Amino acid sequence: MRSLWLLILLLLPAACASVPLYPSRPGASTGAPHADPLPAKVVVHLTATSDGLRQALDSRVPKSGETTFELRGTRAVGWSRGPFTLRFADGRVEMKTDLSLEVDLPVLGKQTVPVGVTVVGEPIITSDWKARLQGAKVKLESKDLRLRTAQGFGGAMESATKMTEEFIEGFSWDLGPQIKEAYQKLATPIMLPAGGADGCAVLKVTSIEAGPTVIAGGFEKDLALVVEPSVTMPCGTPTLDPEVPRLSNVATLPSGPFTVVVPIAARYEELARAMTLAFTDGKLFFSSTYKELYLSNPEVFASASDQLVVKLHLSGPIKAAGLSANLDGDLYFAGHPEVVDNELRIPDLEPTVDTSSFLLGLKASLDKDGIRNQARAALKLDLGERFAAVREKLSKDVAFDDNLGCLRANVAKIEVTGVYPHGSYLRVYVTTTAQAGVYIPCPGVTAPPLAER
Repeated sequence: MRSLWLLILLLLPAACASVPLYPSRPGASTGAPHADPLPAKVVVHLTATSDGLRQALDSRVPKSGETTFELRGTRAVGWSRGPFTLRFADGRVEMKTDLSLEVDLPVLGKQTVPVGVTVVGEPIITSDWKARLQGAKVKLESKDLRLRTAQGFGGAMESATKMTEEFIEGFSWDLGPQIKEAYQKLATPIMLPAGGADGCAVLKVTSIEAGPTVIAGGFEKDLALVVEPSVTMPCGTPTLDPEVPRLSNVATLPSGPFTVVVPIAARYEELARAMTLAFTDGKLFFSSTYKELYLSNPEVFASASDQLVVKLHLSGPIKAAGLSANLDGDLYFAGHPEVVDNELRIPDLEPTVDTSSFLLGLKASLDKDGIRNQARAALKLDLGERFAAVREKLSKDVAFDDNLGCLRANVAKIEVTGVYPHGSYLRVYVTTTAQAGVYIPCPGVTAPPLAER
């Protein structure tokens, strides 16, 4: 035993303090890692019920106003409206409301006449994000007998009809502000802290498409965001186009769940920081015999043979047979990364030639397989737990526009489908399957009374 410790003491200065780097580390890179995402379509199904549209119209269409008509000079016609009712048929929407006309007529003085208004048209969303009725037809009618007998009421009705037609022709629900706000939120990088690492997710929206309108007791439409999603570690400097993409109305869109492949590009320095999550206060104690020995300061880089190389610093005292020594040197392991059931691991991680030579000199005291197994365990990363948190965050309802509606998403599955080492970064491909919808009103949420909005 005494001769063994003398051998250890002789080996430590030469081997442990100056174990050569094998294989050689590639040159340092200061640029951001390249994700190179492929475009994908995030399909959102828009469902607006009859009650939801009625509430939206009641909140946006003025409740009163004034126009003029000619009868022995220019005369004013004041009007006020009641609530809307909606009916859908033959790909068109029929809106009805009651108007109360107040008009000052010769001889008769001020008169109030009830009028029923019916508007029929095709709901569309234009390329500049305006919701309006296309090809609208307006009809005003009243059961008041004065319209048949009193001179001047006919002119008032004609004026009210013309005013309503002009209003419907010019009226549109400008979705631009809501779309711009949503676009800016989507385009803003999402910070993804991972231990000491720093990363962010970017969802670059390149275009927006809309499928045909479906009338089925309400208004339904498929919208697709064409996106280029990516995750980089560390964060890059994405550029945001200040203008929201114009809407492209297309003949068809794939409905139902959608699949998006997200590339994750991580610099090895960031991976090394993330590895420290497996360490306690920066140290990983691995030996049941020499409990003060520990591994620290993990570094990760790639070799020319597409292997990941892990450098770990070995430190701590070993004591036996009245002798003691302090180990202080670097160990190197190499292997091929793979993902099995959303767990990132390096199953073939083995010591490099130089590390094996060093550990061979200590084989009577240290178990190289034990150190290797600890390194494998430190590099084993269960991504399922992290994906569960992402799934929960993305599956929450997002209310908008005074709680008239909400965005509801359901992330069904997140799966790692590939991992590839590059010279200065590691690229991982994550496939996400999800479904999303916009609801007006939000299911299970009661809209506030009109008087409170």
